Amino acid sequence: MKLLMITAIEAFENDIKFLLKKSSIPCFTYTNVKGYRDRTEESVGDNWFASEMNESQSILFYAFVKKENADNLFSAVTEFNEKQRTSSKVHVVLLNIEKSN
Repeated sequence: MKLLMITAIEAFENDIKFLLKKSSIPCFTYTNVKGYRDRTEESVGDNWFASEMNESQSILFYAFVKKENADNLFSAVTEFNEKQRTSSKVHVVLLNIEKSN
């Protein structure tokens, strides 16, 4: 069993739900979160919004999954991200579970 975590901007919520379903992951939990980026190290010319601290409406999904299903999701997310014309992408991580009950 693995712990799958997905983060993205809130606008991708329905896309992620579709990708989870397509990857045979029918059970998951998600919540709205605030994404944060500290841009104090960037020059003003590189920072489009001319702000040092940026927050965004984001979403966090997590699920306990079989490795095979996670592999399918990784492939689907890679394909999804390649088609995006925005700089924001869907981020996925897979963690080992040492113990569970």
